[in-house]
Amino acid sequence: MFNSLSDRLTSTFKNLRGKGRLTEADIDGTVREIRRALLDADVAVSVVRAFVAQVKERALGAEVSGSLNPGQQIVKIVNEELVGILGGETRRLNLAKVPPTVIMLAGLQGAGKTTLAGKLAKHLKAQGHTPLLVACDLQRPNAVKQLQVNGQRAGVPVYAPHPGVSSEFESATGDPVSVARDGVAEAKAKLHDVVIVDTAGRLGVDAELMAQAADIRAAINPDEVLFVIDAMIGQDAVNTAQAFNDGVGVTGVVLTKLDGDARGGAALSVASVTGKPVMYASTGENLDDFEIFHPDRMASRILDMGDVLTLIEQAEQNWDKGEAERMAKKFADREDFTLDDFLAQMAQIRKMGSMKKILGMMPGSQISRQQLEQFDESQMDRIEAIVRSMTPHERVAPKIINGSRRARIAKGSGVHVSEVNSMLERFGEAQKMMKKLASGGAMPGMPGGRGGAKKGAKGGNKKKPAKFGNPAKAAQLAAAEAEKAKAAPSGAAFGAGNKEFDPADMNLPKGFEKFLGK
Repeated sequence: MFNSLSDRLTSTFKNLRGKGRLTEADIDGTVREIRRALLDADVAVSVVRAFVAQVKERALGAEVSGSLNPGQQIVKIVNEELVGILGGETRRLNLAKVPPTVIMLAGLQGAGKTTLAGKLAKHLKAQGHTPLLVACDLQRPNAVKQLQVNGQRAGVPVYAPHPGVSSEFESATGDPVSVARDGVAEAKAKLHDVVIVDTAGRLGVDAELMAQAADIRAAINPDEVLFVIDAMIGQDAVNTAQAFNDGVGVTGVVLTKLDGDARGGAALSVASVTGKPVMYASTGENLDDFEIFHPDRMASRILDMGDVLTLIEQAEQNWDKGEAERMAKKFADREDFTLDDFLAQMAQIRKMGSMKKILGMMPGSQISRQQLEQFDESQMDRIEAIVRSMTPHERVAPKIINGSRRARIAKGSGVHVSEVNSMLERFGEAQKMMKKLASGGAMPGMPGGRGGAKKGAKGGNKKKPAKFGNPAKAAQLAAAEAEKAKAAPSGAAFGAGNKEFDPADMNLPKGFEKFLGK
């Protein structure tokens, strides 16, 4: 969603690289470009004015003029101000002291409330809660049935005493206020500790329907009223959020459709204009495409710095520890990396979600925006089909795969022979890299590797093989490094002129670019 804004800001900051001193004209030009980028992204004008004024005031101050690298310091200031307009701190749910915690969802029709209800229920269930969904949208055709399907997919019960309407020609007959009240009573009786009430969507800011939402709130006295907002509808989303805040009294905001290609101005405006924090973000159609909204991490994504911490969290949640231990033992015993291992590792990565999303979270990636957009997710399916078309012996000893075998594998997987050749070539490079790691060597281009400093040009300590143990421990180390970088006073973590993330230094193995479909 923020691709255009991210590209504009990154381009602006490139002009500051290498400057030992910034003049007032340099700062004015940078602030002007930031203002244009934000307005083009459909951010509310009032938010843009306040943002650029604060950035300019700080940029003209001592923290930039006294910095050893003023360009990086400007990026650091923009990052901190972005965090501020996105809400500042991560906001969690306020759980009731005496269960159940009642959460009411409100918003315009089409914003994705019913799907969001299923996602939130699944998220809370994974945290150890016992949620109950309550179907109070009796006006939209098949809304109750949709919630029941989402509840079934999430493994969460749904309280739906009234079926609602099945077509747009039927008139709504049920009382959503009574359903909401009875749903909370049902949760207390069945000992559910969270109740999620899905209310009817509004086509606009309608006084009658707003009064109905206010009546539901009065009947159930919710602990949280979450306004579900479509991040793709632009500045009008902010006006609607303000109207709901005045009419119903929201306590937090949920952004949906963040995976869309709109300009994303609502995400940057709503927290600042309404004074209510963005608490969750929906990033896809699946129930797992849901995450807690972290303002600092979102700011990092917008400034094209990646999102290492979210990537680590997803890896910890989805990575199979048993598989990690098996691979660690295999490396320790210096066994060959096989195509079966390759399949297992690919399955682990795919559990974390879309490859585009994963690659987009990596800071300083060698993958350009254009390559990322052109990345074909189905290529992973084709690679898996190729490997599964091989015999068990071929997967362990791919060197035996001659021309006739390649033709048979291509026919069995429905691809051209050239794709089989390309996959085997890439696997050969990966196998060589794994052998270097198992023998204690470092990654090419990294400290201790062939492309790194002379001191480590011959590889690492060959007496002890490299150990790849618990991914949680690796995640903790990576998180510590991310925190260290985030706290760097010179702004070294924020991209401009930072050699640590220069793609030219990475020196990845030959053939890597083919994974991107080039």
